[in-house]
Amino acid sequence: MDLKLKPFDLNQALARAGLAANGQPLAARAAPVAGGSSFSNAMADALKSVNQQMVEVDRMQRAVVSDNPTVSIEQTMVAMQKAQIGFQTVLQVRNKLVAAYTDIMNMQV
Repeated sequence: MDLKLKPFDLNQALARAGLAANGQPLAARAAPVAGGSSFSNAMADALKSVNQQMVEVDRMQRAVVSDNPTVSIEQTMVAMQKAQIGFQTVLQVRNKLVAAYTDIMNMQV
């Protein structure tokens, strides 16, 4: 049996995973898993949530710097920590996903 390695094509790998190059689910393959949403939808929702938290933190930081009395520095610091924890969580999930993909790609057939 002759096995030849092909060059890695990111767009092809994303298409197999059901994602477009921009990370959005492909319409033809974005069917949710029975009983819930797919992993890609969960990751996209998590990224949107973290992004929304970071936008809110940015708004709060600008309000604190401009001496807005309705926003306290304590609230801003807590929001910053929540956003940082969310970002670190999404980053670790991504790292685990890449490590799992690498392990699968290195398996011998």
